[in-house]
Amino acid sequence: MNREELYKNIDNTQSITQRYLGLSFGKFLTLFAIILALGIYLGVLLYGANSLEVLFGLQEYESYLQTEIYRLKDENAELQREYFELKEISAK
Repeated sequence: MNREELYKNIDNTQSITQRYLGLSFGKFLTLFAIILALGIYLGVLLYGANSLEVLFGLQEYESYLQTEIYRLKDENAELQREYFELKEISAK
């Protein structure tokens, strides 16, 4: 076989993506764009301003504020009790 016969047997109609990945170039670009968009979305979700880390921090802060509310309510009740006792003593 000479060179010309070998070149005739090579299929030049397939693109690189069809030869190596089995996808047409358009499908490959579409799939690549979807994967890229999903990667960016997950990156923003995990590390952005609305990330899970921020959510967990806010939940922890909410828990802290709830305990602070109960502590201040107890302190307020104690101070009101003391105030009314002093008011009663001064009224006598």
